Amino acid sequence: MRRQIQPILLALAFSSLASRATLAEDLPVKAKPVPFSQPFFSLIDDRFTFSYIPKATDPGVFSRNPDGSLNSTTAMQVYSFTHFDIWQYGTNFLNISMFKADHNDPASPCTNAGVVVNPGTGVATPANCAGALIFTGQSRSTFGWNEIFNTKAFTVGPLRNVSFEVGLDLSSSNYYRAAAAQAVSAGLQFQFDLPYKGYVNVAPLATWIYMAHMGFLQCGGGFAPPVPGVSCLPDGNRRYQPTWAIETNYYMDLGFLPESVRYFSVSGRAQLLGALGPENSPLPYNPLPLAAPANSMTKISLNSEPIRLTFDASKAMWGPKFSHYVDVWVAYRYWQNKYGLDHNVSKLCTISPGVSNHTCTESSLYSGITMKF
Repeated sequence: MRRQIQPILLALAFSSLASRATLAEDLPVKAKPVPFSQPFFSLIDDRFTFSYIPKATDPGVFSRNPDGSLNSTTAMQVYSFTHFDIWQYGTNFLNISMFKADHNDPASPCTNAGVVVNPGTGVATPANCAGALIFTGQSRSTFGWNEIFNTKAFTVGPLRNVSFEVGLDLSSSNYYRAAAAQAVSAGLQFQFDLPYKGYVNVAPLATWIYMAHMGFLQCGGGFAPPVPGVSCLPDGNRRYQPTWAIETNYYMDLGFLPESVRYFSVSGRAQLLGALGPENSPLPYNPLPLAAPANSMTKISLNSEPIRLTFDASKAMWGPKFSHYVDVWVAYRYWQNKYGLDHNVSKLCTISPGVSNHTCTESSLYSGITMKF
């Protein structure tokens, strides 16, 4: 069973790339059998990925060009480790990623690109801060019904299996907002076959973001007026009610190509995350965008990579025995209402009512290289 998952939107710190993006979709296509000394697993696959996103976004973070227009994107280098295994009753997946932003998404003490603002006086002074670092972790485990009940009843037509799925997401960053998030997910996964030994997985999940820290909201630690429980949070931790999510991903070798050029595959993923209520919950709902802090309602978000084209470089160079030891790929990513923020209304997404700063929608080509070890 092969599998790919993208970092879920659950790095809901409203301030950095999670998703979870990355990248978690760099999952095994072909792996070496596990030695007899480890019979518990039928497959173990570990990989390292470097990728580059030229036009990532971070809600509320932008600079102005000399002509007055906004520079709303930030380039990011992404370093990822992924682990995937298959055991008797299911699969386990782990992804750990580090995102390194450029100067347009600065680390603390900068409050925006090239600017430090003194919380006491509100005076802005020029600064040249390094790009922020964002760390994300994600795990997913499945438990197949065919395996648990020792049956083939859940293999019908293109349906390969039905599984229970559980997961955990964590994130942390070093920019001024001190964003960090923790979330758990649970639900089902339906796995379907595609041609050429491909697959598509669909997982309806219940998701709970039980902690999402935001330094701006901490009483005395940011810019929020010091009225605990009304305009600021004593610990800066937002809390949300459980919501729903749908995660889907696919993979397929381009087996219809002539054997001499059969080095390519396509994959992709998408995630819908339900609305979470007010973005600064449990602070009172306050839709006024000029208020401090504004607290507009969140929206359904779409975090997707519709297609990734992968070239099996190791197979092309050294033959089928080394298939997918080195992959080179290019992909397109699209993220609407990033972290659940309403891109038309949220104060982080707009510079004035109805005027977007274009930081809550991400659209970018990106590429990378993945190596198995």
